[in-house]
Amino acid sequence: MTAPAAPEPFTADVYAARMRHAIDEADRAGLDGILVTPGPELVWLTGYRPTAITERLTVLVLTADREPTLMVPMLERPDAEGADAAAALHFVDWADGDDPFAQARALIGGSSALGISDSAWALHLLGLQDAVPRVAFKSLTQALPMLRAVKDEAELARLDAAGAAADATYGEILGVRFAGRKETEVAADLARLLREFGHEQVDFTVVGSGPNGANPHHEAGDRTIEEGDAVVLDFGGLMHGYGSDTSRTVSVGEPSELVREVHEVVRLAQQAGVEAVAPGVACQDVDRAARRVITDAGYGEQFIHRTGHGIGTTTHEPPYMIEGETQPLVEGMCFSVEPGVYLAGRFGVRIEDIVTVTASGGRRLNTTDRSLAVVE
Repeated sequence: MTAPAAPEPFTADVYAARMRHAIDEADRAGLDGILVTPGPELVWLTGYRPTAITERLTVLVLTADREPTLMVPMLERPDAEGADAAAALHFVDWADGDDPFAQARALIGGSSALGISDSAWALHLLGLQDAVPRVAFKSLTQALPMLRAVKDEAELARLDAAGAAADATYGEILGVRFAGRKETEVAADLARLLREFGHEQVDFTVVGSGPNGANPHHEAGDRTIEEGDAVVLDFGGLMHGYGSDTSRTVSVGEPSELVREVHEVVRLAQQAGVEAVAPGVACQDVDRAARRVITDAGYGEQFIHRTGHGIGTTTHEPPYMIEGETQPLVEGMCFSVEPGVYLAGRFGVRIEDIVTVTASGGRRLNTTDRSLAVVE
């Protein structure tokens, strides 16, 4: 596979529609608007990603009573005015030595409740609270968890491309030698391949060999991979601004019977989770379907995380496939289905695909073989 051509950028009209949608959603949630600081929401709403995120306040103000306004430090205004959404924005700047919170007060002073980005610095939130003490702030994940959850066709195309690049990376890594090499060396191979197949950003390359595989978020370390190890591979990043995330577990040489048994349990659980996906199904029912298979096989206590998370302009975002999440699935939602079993001190197994909700069920964005691969 060669890296596909970059898609056409989103237009100012697309960003304007997203900002109107955000204002409408805020109103439905009982908010007067939202404040968006640098991070995934700002990228999704404007296409603007500051070259450096510093202590200087940058904030997009979205309220029903004014045009979308991006307040930026004066020295960063030229970059901000180059954003794809620039034609749909009003710009306000402030200079070093000014009080940015006083300027923000002029933009939001009439509000009583506002959503604010999860990624906002505490320094900025505290400054805003001092400037407008009667305004109640709520995190966007708490107030508008589904704001970015449903993807349009252009977003799905980017997620498809990112998934295909991750699949191509897995296909290549199966031909790499594992035995006798450090986890960090295999992780470097994964990162190189992701970039070769089109990723502009690599977010994680988990290589958990042997007992390290029993830690779901193990960072690749200096352990030398040995013959007979089960190795959890979990890798992904951003391609054209949208995420990839896939996991497979391989065996270095012939696997033990226990590794084969656990892997088959996880494979069946992952299949059950994917088959549970359909419009109107509660997120928790995807978790229940996968977890039931693992629990029935006697490994319920060794499945120690949620079954899935949303993906889009970040690799982890709502919706979450977890008990207690009653949000119904909607066509266009994209999320992981990634059950796992982790035997402390021995090994772990995880299988993960990104799935999108369609009218007829769930469609996998990762299509590589989910059987237990044997590598050298």
